[in-house]
Amino acid sequence: MKNPFKGTNDENLNNDVDINNATSEEVNDNAAEETKSEEEKLAAENTVQEESETITEEPDINPLQEKYDKLNNQYIRLAADFDNYRKRHEQEKEALLKYGAENTLKKMIEVLDNFDRGLKAIETVDDCEKVKECYNLAYKNFTDVLTKAGLEKIKAEGETFDPNYHEAVMQTPSSDKPEHTIIAELQKGYKLGDKVLRPALVNVAVQE
Repeated sequence: MKNPFKGTNDENLNNDVDINNATSEEVNDNAAEETKSEEEKLAAENTVQEESETITEEPDINPLQEKYDKLNNQYIRLAADFDNYRKRHEQEKEALLKYGAENTLKKMIEVLDNFDRGLKAIETVDDCEKVKECYNLAYKNFTDVLTKAGLEKIKAEGETFDPNYHEAVMQTPSSDKPEHTIIAELQKGYKLGDKVLRPALVNVAVQE
């Protein structure tokens, strides 16, 4: 007699095997898909990181080139500043040469006024003393203006000869005066500060 459960058990066993195989295949497929997804995810993250590094990476800068550029810029600014200073100095120099004597000339105008008044005063004067008085007044006024402007007369007569301030145009043997002593001043000398405008022409004593 045929076992009524035999076919059923075998079929059930076969079905269980098929199910297990199908389940195993599905698990393997799912695992493969998960592994593939993880690999794709890692690959995508690596790509993003590489692109980020590429964007943020700065080009290498040569320290010597950077130092050269800095010094070159400083030189250019310094050259521009010096050129401006040179131009400003030239303008000030031109202005000084053009207007430096302005105050002195203004005072000299007053001297001219005194000369004009003196000339008018002596037109009707026969007294020489009056003429002399007018002359002395104008002369004093004139020398005062020059002194205020910085003009100094070089001392000569009785001084020891100094080639920096005196020019000997005569030499006279003398036993009364020490050698190299200035006996007489032949023409007055003048200086402005330490600068000699004109040396004094003098007669110098020498040994007999």
